[in-house]
Amino acid sequence: MTSMVVTANGNDSKKFKGEDKMDGAPSRVLHIRKLPGEVTETEVIALGLPFGKVTNILMLKGKNQAFLELATEEAAITMVNYYSAVTPHLRNQPIYIQYSNHKELKTDNTLNQRAQAVLQAVTAVQTASTPLSGTTVSESAVTPAQSPVLRIIIDNMYYPVTLDVLHQIFSKFGAVLKIITFTKNNQFQALLQYGDPVNAQQAKLALDGQNIYNACCTLRIDFSKLVNLNVKYNNDKSRDYTRPDLPSGDGQPALDPAIAAAFAKETSLLAVPGALSPLAIPNAAAAAAAAAAGRVGMPGVSAGGNTVLLVSNLNEEMVTPQSLFTLFGVYGDVQRVKILYNKKDSALIQMADGNQSQLAMNHLNGQKMYGKIIRVTLSKHQTVQLPREGLDDQGLTKDFGNSPLHRFKKPGSKNFQNIFPPSATLHLSNIPPSVAEEDLRTLFANTGGTVKAFKFFQDHKMALLQMATVEEAIQALIDLHNYNLGENHHLRVSFSKSTI
Repeated sequence: MTSMVVTANGNDSKKFKGEDKMDGAPSRVLHIRKLPGEVTETEVIALGLPFGKVTNILMLKGKNQAFLELATEEAAITMVNYYSAVTPHLRNQPIYIQYSNHKELKTDNTLNQRAQAVLQAVTAVQTASTPLSGTTVSESAVTPAQSPVLRIIIDNMYYPVTLDVLHQIFSKFGAVLKIITFTKNNQFQALLQYGDPVNAQQAKLALDGQNIYNACCTLRIDFSKLVNLNVKYNNDKSRDYTRPDLPSGDGQPALDPAIAAAFAKETSLLAVPGALSPLAIPNAAAAAAAAAAGRVGMPGVSAGGNTVLLVSNLNEEMVTPQSLFTLFGVYGDVQRVKILYNKKDSALIQMADGNQSQLAMNHLNGQKMYGKIIRVTLSKHQTVQLPREGLDDQGLTKDFGNSPLHRFKKPGSKNFQNIFPPSATLHLSNIPPSVAEEDLRTLFANTGGTVKAFKFFQDHKMALLQMATVEEAIQALIDLHNYNLGENHHLRVSFSKSTI
């Protein structure tokens, strides 16, 4: 198979006419469009860094476009999936990323020398993680930032994020001198000071918008107006790494070293496949984080291993294994459902991993299903038993292990970025061209609720639809997710964070 080759030279504009289609076949070369005019190579490279090694870049300055080559196709696919859910911005402008038709970049050295120099500088930083201060790289590759202090806000905080976890993530970009954590407007925030503004710039470029744990704990990073932090106490709320002699004050003492060591051994705690993949925090750190927040209440049962949920106060006239599979399937891949034979208002639901059962519990406990407020807790059972061969349990137990409807089977699936609490607004996708707004309004009104608003996305394959209440939206999702709209299109329904 011959690989197509791009050369950088004066007549770029003629060559790239065919690049405009959105969804080509995957390639490790990505085509980036609508770049702001003054954007630098470093900023474009930084888009790719969190996903893997960047091996080449070609900037088409006059056309506000660039080609970015990653070391593997896998990294490129992850990057495209991520940015199709979270629109990337450079200098506050949205930019667009798609697969290029080209399989590799062969660049003309004279024209591309600057880009290569930047690439080498950035890669050196990435591998060595030594502070860049004083090197020539910092002048040419990174425009100096205003401040060495970053302000960090954590969105979607389903798991505790401790000062130690932040230190671990941000140390990859240089020496962290001080951290102060606090809660403001019900949001966990931190101020973090580097020795050098260059390190702050790089950390912001690489980490802003990233998730610490799978599908949650999203970092939002800005430069602080402060240029120096004044830390009075070393404890689990604030720390000055340059002054180990500071008192711990009246904050709680930092996590006792003996406990921390014990948790470092107990690595199974959040050792859920993929649970920590986004920023790859070693399990011990996650364990210490969970422990510090008192998440590990039950002796002998680690939060990570607990895949079975107990759901109670169900409407026993209405509930079926299928309806529970559909609702809980929004937050994880449901493996088995069992409605209890002698207590039909309760059910056991087995998820694919502990991360998913935690998400489902956090989002669905206290929601209304078929008119009743359901309770969701972690079960003491490790698995859901299937009935013995030949025993009729009246359809109360169902194995969904091989269901084609699992949303999270594919690693890097877009669905990981689209996990939101139940809301009155639903996101609909996979709508065939023949289906009009009126059809969908009627379909959703037939689930017993009121459709308040509707809006198609530009391509008409997706839409937002708002019901009168969250309970009506939950009901509509249970009834209509995977509904056959004809032309081999099955409707996909999930909760949206937007309103219409």
